[in-house]
Amino acid sequence: MGIRILRAINETRGTLLCARLEDAGGIAGQGRGLLGRKRLESDAGMLFVRGRFEPFMWMHMFFMRFPIDIVFLDSNDVVVKLNRELRPWQVSSVVFAARKALELPAGTADLHRTAVGDKIRFEEA
Repeated sequence: MGIRILRAINETRGTLLCARLEDAGGIAGQGRGLLGRKRLESDAGMLFVRGRFEPFMWMHMFFMRFPIDIVFLDSNDVVVKLNRELRPWQVSSVVFAARKALELPAGTADLHRTAVGDKIRFEEA
């Protein structure tokens, strides 16, 4: 089975937030995430889904080589928190309401005017 690629559309703003959103998959894929990559293409990103028994979401930037934006979504795919331009060796906010997180190139959230309360829709790429 191949890697699942989605598009993330900010329905509130009418923008294509990410054209090539890679599903991180299960525990192994989520643990690996973007590690080992030298950069993230401007139209690419990665989707993480919170485990069923995990009480909150947070992301780390240990061993990362580049900054990213993280968009945290609730169970209705509404933005509940944004971490902009998170740099290597930092940790994100701890977000209890989050069910998903999008890791995107630094500056993407601002470029698409993404804000808390925006509705994000996913579709097959």
